[in-house]
Amino acid sequence: MPKRHAVVVGAGIGGLTAAIALHRRGWHVTVCERAPEPPTTGAGIGLAPNALRALDTIDVDAAHAAGSAVPTTMGLRRSDGQWLTRADTADMAARYGMPPIAVPRPALAAALTAALPPEALRYGTAVTAVDDAAGRPTIRTEAGPDLPADLVVAADGIHSPLRRAYFPAHPGLHYIGETAWRTIVDAPDLRIPAMSETWGRGERFGVTPLTDGRFYLYATAVVPAGTRSADPRAELRHRFGSWHDPIPALLDRVGRLDPADVLQNDLYDLAAPLPALHHGRIAWLGDAAHAMAPNLGQGGCQAIEDAVLLAHLLPAGDGGDSTDSVPAALAAYTAARRDRTDAVRVRARRVGRLGALRNPLAVAARDLAVRATPARLALRGMDDLFNGFRLPG
Repeated sequence: MPKRHAVVVGAGIGGLTAAIALHRRGWHVTVCERAPEPPTTGAGIGLAPNALRALDTIDVDAAHAAGSAVPTTMGLRRSDGQWLTRADTADMAARYGMPPIAVPRPALAAALTAALPPEALRYGTAVTAVDDAAGRPTIRTEAGPDLPADLVVAADGIHSPLRRAYFPAHPGLHYIGETAWRTIVDAPDLRIPAMSETWGRGERFGVTPLTDGRFYLYATAVVPAGTRSADPRAELRHRFGSWHDPIPALLDRVGRLDPADVLQNDLYDLAAPLPALHHGRIAWLGDAAHAMAPNLGQGGCQAIEDAVLLAHLLPAGDGGDSTDSVPAALAAYTAARRDRTDAVRVRARRVGRLGALRNPLAVAARDLAVRATPARLALRGMDDLFNGFRLPG
């Protein structure tokens, strides 16, 4: 009996994870990605314990495969360098079984790609439409020919054309009022042991250690959508050059980069939850399903959870059962994931509002409240995120 066929639309972290999980379940998998080749540049990604636990269930060791760095501490700071809250990663590892790690996004994508058969990946293949009117989806691409499938995984990103096509009444994306810059720099001589995010007035700056003396840097500012400067390196220096050490030294390294290596994107999340995370034989995951602000570091983590749980709920790919259980499995996927992912989306938006405060009195009150919260209580507040991944049964 032929294997069931899944077409994954999009080769981001969520799409690749779904492809691996389905491949492990015996499905024949085709991944269609509009980009002409795998990414070689990009920023970093944090993998929290919930995402690492999900990857473990499909035998993917992200730390080993992609290279990772574990900071000694994590916390929030003021622009003058004073810590507002701080936690040892050893305490996090003791509480959650493992510490969070950070990896370069291209390295993680390469590691996930290596776990798939080479023929599964089709770069330069943009999906133009999915027709599921006949009960079995047909995927149309610019490259042709059409691909019949038993399942379509829509991992086509925050601007998901498939989401717009199948949920035309949904309000779509919501601009959260901030733009973000992201890049990676080499700075082994700085020996920065901590992962930190610094909050100012309507601005934030994050420092995340990666492997081999590299650092993933990100920054945000409250600006109108579409705001751009001629040179993002100069813009970052202007906004953050007077902040605490080691930010000025890191900005010196940013100044040596090609401007194209500093990514800038306005930040959006989904304006409202989708009515369901599936339609017929199509399942949405990651940003396509529940785009969220990056304030909790959970966007990629929730996509990984989606992918692993989706494959777990689906029947094995050998087609051996006498009834077609794919539609029922997708309904179970919506039931299992919709409320959790929407709760994370809403929480990320609320945290972002705190970080984006500009009024001096409101900023002072915010900082005082964060400092007054005991570290153990702040860590406990992450339990539902970091311990929230479970496979049914």
